[in-house]
Amino acid sequence: MEKREIIIDLLGSDRGAEEMLEGARMALEAFPGVSVVLSGPRALIEAAALPEGRYRILEADKTVTNLDNPIEAFYSKEPVSVFKALEEASRCDDVIGVISAGNTGALFAGAIRYLLADKTVRPCIAAILPNTQGGFTCLVDTGASIDCGPAQLVDFAHRGSDFMRQLYKLDAPRVGLLSNGAEPTKGNKLVKETHALLSKEEGIHFVGNIEGNKTLSGLCDVLVCEGFAGNQVLKNSEGMAVNLITEIIKYGKTHQVPAAQEIAGYLMSRFDFASLGAGIMLGTSKVVMKCRGSSQRTAIKNAARMLINLNENKTIYV
Repeated sequence: MEKREIIIDLLGSDRGAEEMLEGARMALEAFPGVSVVLSGPRALIEAAALPEGRYRILEADKTVTNLDNPIEAFYSKEPVSVFKALEEASRCDDVIGVISAGNTGALFAGAIRYLLADKTVRPCIAAILPNTQGGFTCLVDTGASIDCGPAQLVDFAHRGSDFMRQLYKLDAPRVGLLSNGAEPTKGNKLVKETHALLSKEEGIHFVGNIEGNKTLSGLCDVLVCEGFAGNQVLKNSEGMAVNLITEIIKYGKTHQVPAAQEIAGYLMSRFDFASLGAGIMLGTSKVVMKCRGSSQRTAIKNAARMLINLNENKTIYV
């Protein structure tokens, strides 16, 4: 039987290493054919009493905080958990991927050093979001590259297209460019220049600009933007979904509308961002999953599920 390991970086989470450990425990319970490699303090891991024979330890007691410089941290002599996790992934054939809820810059720097598939381009982080047409939209980039040039956004379009083509068997994924207007003349300098490049790029089915209120409309299969805008789209979408569901529940209770609970339940199942697990780094030789810093243990388990499905070349939400 093929051995499959998932590396989990325990340090750097807003909720602490204990929450990441419980996520690892849930993953072991849910997926019997998988083992975990835990990068973090040995004493803490051993005290967790995880199933014997289904975990191993990468001992590390340092992390990269949001106040640290990721590059300086990388070149320090300290045993940093995220870097040890990525280094182990690069050298171990049994590892199918890495999960971290730590510093994005550190994860990005470590991935470039140890797992970069193509030395000429930078990786990016994609989020696969449910859209209103019943399908999914790949949003890329969601925070790895804040300052991008037009050529880099074109590369994101290729990576997102390749991903959706492979995972969802789309012959020609529709690519949209996030802008403040649908017309080609709208957008800032970056958007206008990228629009001109995408319009004539071979291998890209470009459908034009997509406005912010259409991001989850299903008008495109891949939505391209630089990391700052993508991160805002991701967080605003989550915030709006949570607020809408909360208001429906409140209204149902106040006005005694039984159907409101059913509607809220459906929306929670469809737009529960915690169930999405994590962002997926594209352009690395092993899959790297970036969970939000505030992720709870369930999100860690769901990230493991996504990793397993990607390894088996399945649709990730099954």
